Amino acid sequence: MLENYLPIIVFIFLGIAFGVGLTVVGYLLGPSNPSEEKNSQFECGFPAFDDSRMHFNIRYYLVAILFVLFDLEVAFFIPWAVVQAKLGWFGFVAMSIFLLLLVVGFIFEWKKGALEWE
Repeated sequence: MLENYLPIIVFIFLGIAFGVGLTVVGYLLGPSNPSEEKNSQFECGFPAFDDSRMHFNIRYYLVAILFVLFDLEVAFFIPWAVVQAKLGWFGFVAMSIFLLLLVVGFIFEWKKGALEWE
């Protein structure tokens, strides 16, 4: 039974050793020139400004939610595409309804202006 799991255990061990080993080598051999500028906070290409509790536009969150929604849509397409031939017309109609609902939701978002940046 051990011979079945031995390749997996060896692979996990080598992956961990490779990751930790490269990190240690980089730490030991890499230059270390800390300065105030290097250790300062950095956000999106410009120095940090104002308080961390400042208000952000709701569009940032809306775009993030829309990305997750349409990203999960792809997660449903892959299994369906793999077994689509076995599902026949029932699977095709079910996925067509799913796609129709997504397209209607996308059009609704578009009409409401959720995808426009101002």
